[in-house]
Amino acid sequence: MAWSTRELADLAGTTVRAVRHYHDVGLLDEPERGANGYKQYGVAHLVRTLRIKRLAELGFTLPQIAELGETDQHPRDALRTLDAQLARDLERLQRARVEVRRILQGAAPVDLPPALAPTTRISVLSHADRSLMVVMSRVLDPTAFTAVLDALRTLPPDPAATAFDHLPADTDEPTRQDLAVRLLPRSRTVLAVLPGPWGFAGTRWNPAATRAIAEAVRELYNPAQRDVLRRIGLLLRTRPDPVPSTPAPARSPITVLALGSAGDQPGPVAARSAGVRGRDTGARVHRSPAARLRSAG
Repeated sequence: MAWSTRELADLAGTTVRAVRHYHDVGLLDEPERGANGYKQYGVAHLVRTLRIKRLAELGFTLPQIAELGETDQHPRDALRTLDAQLARDLERLQRARVEVRRILQGAAPVDLPPALAPTTRISVLSHADRSLMVVMSRVLDPTAFTAVLDALRTLPPDPAATAFDHLPADTDEPTRQDLAVRLLPRSRTVLAVLPGPWGFAGTRWNPAATRAIAEAVRELYNPAQRDVLRRIGLLLRTRPDPVPSTPAPARSPITVLALGSAGDQPGPVAARSAGVRGRDTGARVHRSPAARLRSAG
């Protein structure tokens, strides 16, 4: 008795497409064709198809199944290798499940790192802030990013931060200057919250991270927002007031990070915006990372 492709697939518990793919990759020999031109599969084809399906269910890839061949010899070494791979997969899946639970419990956006889930909800972060945090979670080392998260957990909301988040691109100059003055205490507050002058125990940001964050700020925030950041950088340089003992309100990651500076000279990008010449010297410049971030303005 001979079976058609559909009948073979049904008997093996697979699909016609899968059977044809087994032919394409060389796992299953082509059967003879009848007088009507249709393929005629025999018992050997059924046994081979069932073997392929079984090995695939265990976790073997099709290339690995091809390496095993059609021998009946027990694939002990291959099974041991597979077992080790499955153990690694289980660990990865367990970590993923823990992260999924944290996201569900914290109602956090799925694109944010899990460490941020208990810190901030969707309603708190603007789209630009969320995108910036995603970039920072990738390019910053764990110590630096943990310090950022600790700062976010400490700082309460502030109307000035909300005003910054919703600042129109065509905002007039007096409004931008007023907002910069209102946000000035925030940057000084950050200095009291973050460990050291953003030095992270002497760790330097690598140039690639600096460029990535600067570019993110440049693309995510509109010209008026970037101008506010530039103005705050200038205010920090010209008004070196001491850090207040009672923290002022703060919330938005961009103002926590981009404005959290030791108050030294604005970075090269901000300097160019202000008509001042400057040159980026990467990680060798002993400025605070926040000052580097502020340079994206």
